[in-house]
Amino acid sequence: MTQATTHPTLTTWHDLVQTRNTKGLKDLLADDVVFYSPVVHTPQAGKAVTAQYLSAAFNVFFNETFRYVREVTGPGDAVLEFQVDIDGIAVNGVDMIKWNDEGKIVEFKVMLRPLKAINLIHQKMGAMLEATR
Repeated sequence: MTQATTHPTLTTWHDLVQTRNTKGLKDLLADDVVFYSPVVHTPQAGKAVTAQYLSAAFNVFFNETFRYVREVTGPGDAVLEFQVDIDGIAVNGVDMIKWNDEGKIVEFKVMLRPLKAINLIHQKMGAMLEATR
């Protein structure tokens, strides 16, 4: 994917994804960040819980088949469409990311399709989050 200009927040996000560096998440997230999961009904508020969810997602989603296929950006937000194969299931989704004037992520929303993928992610993320408790 080529783009004329990329916001520093997105550059950092892509670097973290590429290197699977979960330690860099805390510096990228605002204290009051809100995470919207495709499988959890209530929004998850705060840096610690959002970092926990995103760290689990790094382990579930970011395998050798993961790739972003489209990026739509604005001055303070972006929508990143991705594709990944997990356990033989083609997963398609979007990461919707909003950041503040300091470049810290204040909102992170994940949407997935198809239903088979949502069910698989629900199972895998649940197991990953349970293991971290």
